[in-house]
Amino acid sequence: MSPDAWVRPLRASDADDVLAGSLADAQMQQQGDVYDRNSAREYIDLLTSADQANVGFAVQIGDRCAGVVGISGADRHKLGWFFYWMHPEFRCRGLTARAAATVAGWALSTGKFQRLELGHRVNNPASGRVAAAAGFVPEGLERKKLIHEGQRIDVRTYGRLTTDPAPATPLLAQTDQDGSLLPTVG
Repeated sequence: MSPDAWVRPLRASDADDVLAGSLADAQMQQQGDVYDRNSAREYIDLLTSADQANVGFAVQIGDRCAGVVGISGADRHKLGWFFYWMHPEFRCRGLTARAAATVAGWALSTGKFQRLELGHRVNNPASGRVAAAAGFVPEGLERKKLIHEGQRIDVRTYGRLTTDPAPATPLLAQTDQDGSLLPTVG
């Protein structure tokens, strides 16, 4: 684990790092969200919209945005779809789980969200380990939900509620847009 890792709001200047993270991973490329600098900017714009229906956080390591943790679809039901990704260079260090636990704790403590949901392909068990470490509870299996590499595949689903216990996963520091340290909430 790197002592210089923290979570902060995503910003337009992260476009090159978001693009690099997407292009460095064949699985990310197949999702098709980010494939050039313009699509990286659009991705960031979507996660930093003024209406705050979507929120995106950079996992900052040194001077790089090494990954993203985000929530989309905030609505009157106070639920959101939770997601995360990390540049391959920074995986297997526990940072994705720590960042996910940090953002989920923030989201559920602000009052904006009362439920977070996520899903991962069954052939991506590492994502399931991140979900569990971030306090998400397994809820089920959606059979043949996605098409991946030409095949229909199952998706494991998880949820985390405001009433669920905070995970034991150590949290990362979190800053606001101005770089001011925010209180840590699990």
